[in-house]
Amino acid sequence: MGYDAARIEVLEGREAVRKRPGMWVGSTGERGLHQLVFEVVGRAVNEVLATGSGTVDVTLTSDGGVRVADNGLRGTFEAPDAGDTGGPGLEALLTSMRAGPGPAGRHIVAVGHVGGGLFVANALSSRLKAEVRSEGVRRAQEYARGAALAPPAAVGPASDSGTTIAFWPDAEIFETTRCSFAVLAERFRQVAFLNRGLAISLTEERPAGAARTVQFRFPDGVRDFVAALDAEAGASLHPDVIGFEREDPRMAGTMEVALLWSGSREERVRSFANSQATPQGGTHVDGFRDGVATAVTAYARARGLLKAADPGPVADRIGHGLTAIVSVKLDGPEFLGPTRGLLGNAEVRACVGEAIREHLGTWFEEHPERAAEVVGRIVRGIHQC
Repeated sequence: MGYDAARIEVLEGREAVRKRPGMWVGSTGERGLHQLVFEVVGRAVNEVLATGSGTVDVTLTSDGGVRVADNGLRGTFEAPDAGDTGGPGLEALLTSMRAGPGPAGRHIVAVGHVGGGLFVANALSSRLKAEVRSEGVRRAQEYARGAALAPPAAVGPASDSGTTIAFWPDAEIFETTRCSFAVLAERFRQVAFLNRGLAISLTEERPAGAARTVQFRFPDGVRDFVAALDAEAGASLHPDVIGFEREDPRMAGTMEVALLWSGSREERVRSFANSQATPQGGTHVDGFRDGVATAVTAYARARGLLKAADPGPVADRIGHGLTAIVSVKLDGPEFLGPTRGLLGNAEVRACVGEAIREHLGTWFEEHPERAAEVVGRIVRGIHQC
C-alpha cells in the first residue's frame, strides 16, 4: 500500500494538543500534570510581577481541581487597546495557540520548562473556569476540554482586581490527576526566592479536614536562599552572607549572587537562568568560579598567605564549605541540550567573573577578620595536599 498526501493527518488547535499531550507538557504522568499547573501559575506570577509585587495563591481543591488566583492589575478577557503593552487578552490565551505563552526576556519568569501557555492547560483540562476582576466587576467564562461554553459575561461585583483560573486536569489524558504538594511547594519556594516582591502560597484542601498551607515571600531574595540552604545543612559557623546585584549591558541582563563559607566540607552551589534551574551549570557558574578563585588568590598573595611560587587556590578547595546561589536574568538566554539545564551565553562568563572578583575583593577588604579566616582556611587546605 502506498503512502501519499492523503495519508497525512494534520491536526490543529486543541485537537493537536490532546492527540499528543506529551509534546506539550512532557508526559502524561505526574511530571506532565505538574507542568500543567506551572503553565497557569507562570501567567499569574508574571501578572503580579509586572506591577513590581503581588500575591499568587494556588489551591489544590478537594474535588481534584487546581485554583490559581492573583491580584494583578492587568487582567482582561479582551485584547488590550492599541498601544497597550499588556499582551493578548485572557480569552485569546485560553483559545489560541497563536496567542502564545507570552513574551520572553529577563523580566519574564518561566515557572515550568515547556512554555505551552494557557492554551495547552485549557486543552488538557476536562473543565476550566476563568474569572477576571476589574473596575468593580467580576466577569467569568467556562470551558470544556478547551472549548468555550459561552462568551465572557458579568457575574457580579468585584471588590478587588485580579484573575482566578480553576481547572480540572483531564483524567482521559493523565495517568494521575493528583498533584504532589511537596513538588509544587519546592518549585514555588524557588520562584519566590529568585523574585523578590512575589508572595506565593500553596494550599491543599484534600483530604477533607486536613487542609495545609505554605506561604513563601523572601524580601532579601537569593541572600535568603543561601541562608536557607545553609540552615538546612546545619553547617554555618557565621551568619555572614555576601551578596550583590548588578546589571551588565554586555550580557543584556542582570545577575544576583549570594554566597557564604561555613565549617562544612560540602559545596552547595545552585544556579538559575531566568528563574529556571540549570543543574548542569553553564557560563554563569564558570564565571562565578573564575571570580571567586581570582579574588581569593589576589587576597592571599597580597597578605603573604601564598608565596610567588605557590599555586593559586584550586576549585575544589575554594568550594569546601561554600554555599552559593548564582542567578542571571537575560533578554536572550541560550540553553544547551534538550533539558535546558546548561546555560551557553558566552559573554555571561566574563561579566559574572568580573563582578564576583570586584565585589568579593571589596568584601575581603571591609571584613579583614572574616577574610583572613576564610582565605586562610582555603590556603591551609592547599598546603596540606
